Amino acid sequence: MPDADLHSRPAEPSVPIRQESVMTDANVVATPAPTVALVHGAFADSSGWTGVIQILRAAGIDAVAVSNPLRGIAEDSAYVASALAQIPGPVLAVGHSYGGAIITNAAAEAGNVVGLVYVSAFAPDEGEKLIEVEGGSTDSVLDTALVERQYPAGEGTVTEFSIDRAKFHQVFAADVTEEQAADMAATQRPVSSLGFVEPNGPPAWKTLPSWAVVSTGDTAAGTDVVRRMAQRAGAVITEAEGSHVLFVARPQVVADVIMQAVEAVSQGAATPAHAGV
Repeated sequence: MPDADLHSRPAEPSVPIRQESVMTDANVVATPAPTVALVHGAFADSSGWTGVIQILRAAGIDAVAVSNPLRGIAEDSAYVASALAQIPGPVLAVGHSYGGAIITNAAAEAGNVVGLVYVSAFAPDEGEKLIEVEGGSTDSVLDTALVERQYPAGEGTVTEFSIDRAKFHQVFAADVTEEQAADMAATQRPVSSLGFVEPNGPPAWKTLPSWAVVSTGDTAAGTDVVRRMAQRAGAVITEAEGSHVLFVARPQVVADVIMQAVEAVSQGAATPAHAGV
């Protein structure tokens, strides 16, 4: 009987159905691009980053300048760390000159910094004082151009430094026009002596990837000091002809390095080899 034969057949074993994992736009989580936080150094303010910010914005990269109080390593680092920590998402911290020392201290405390870019900048190690670091430079002539003044602090006063306006162009900003250098000299912000004599804390470059732009004609921080610190930090180094304010005179050079860093930290890519411009 056909029906009997059919019903009497042994049941076929159950085969589990394997479900393939299909990658779609819905289940892929992209690593968010970092916000670029730009920290100025001594004798300057955030307006110096304008050219770099314009280039980054045109490339679709979010960038913001963070004011540096210039009142000392401890105070400035705490302020900048707080500012960085309040930026949503990951942050690529960029520091110029003395601002490099500040991001070195602040980045670890902020907790959301994923990389560092040093622009003609100091990258000190723990316990180092910038006055001692600068004392070892044969390229820097900054000491010959400093003017001392006093500002009130507590019940006493503290020394602060500015650059002699007559020497500003030659020492600090040789590759901008005389008119632009005169404007920068007239609007410069003095830096507290505490920025040079207070010891630096544990450096963020020991745990974070870093990049560095070294200006070959830097007579302020000193090309030799900047290069040596960048090498010690294991930074990817780009050398470019220019003065201490290369980021003002040639913003494209600095923006290109920042964009390389943004791409690397966004994709987890290996850093490129030493470059020259």
